[in-house]
Amino acid sequence: MNKHQDEVFAPIDIDHVLERVAGGNETEVYRSDDYRFVVKLKGEMGSRDVAAALAAARQMKQAAQRFAACLGAEHSIPTFFILSRDQAGFVHVLTIQPYLHSAQVLANVDWKAVPRDQRRQIGHDLRQIIQRAIGCLLRTGHLPDLYGRVSANPEERRRRKQLRYLPERLWSFLVKRTILHSQNIMLTSEQPPRLVLIDYDEVRRHVLYRVIYFLARLMLFIRDLVIIRWELER
Repeated sequence: MNKHQDEVFAPIDIDHVLERVAGGNETEVYRSDDYRFVVKLKGEMGSRDVAAALAAARQMKQAAQRFAACLGAEHSIPTFFILSRDQAGFVHVLTIQPYLHSAQVLANVDWKAVPRDQRRQIGHDLRQIIQRAIGCLLRTGHLPDLYGRVSANPEERRRRKQLRYLPERLWSFLVKRTILHSQNIMLTSEQPPRLVLIDYDEVRRHVLYRVIYFLARLMLFIRDLVIIRWELER
């Protein structure tokens, strides 16, 4: 098990030790000992300014509420935010969500093992999620990240941000990371299965970056609608 100890986990764990279960573009994801919650931590966003951390938490909460409202209750999960201080004295925003037992990210789904009628329903739900995400962009100017990235550890994440990895990152963004390989959408074990978005971060870059990013995403949505039709609904 990949255990991590840090005083930042004090609000949710008595011995300050949690198991790391995943990592994304900015976030480390841990699981509580009782398997009830996941705890998400953006280690690089720690601050000694409590007021700044509180402002960041409020902004993250607003983004989560916005995206959950856009996608609807059937495709979202509750998300809570608390402030906690680590042993170095930095204040962090902890994101707390329910742990989805027996659910898996779409990137890990064996689509050949999914019954045909379920694949068609999943395809319908994915198209609905994309349509609602586009509607969210048009109404609010913000777009939920339906794709996500995976990282083995913070060191790998920092290394892949180097310029020499730019071609690989672009190839992954434009070609490899289709909606069927999403790290941010999970398929539950319910009957019928349900698709839920688990990442509610907004793009925090400057305006020009967001415009280019959103335009690229809109084009990739068209690609993914074709993939959904071909892979799941035919």
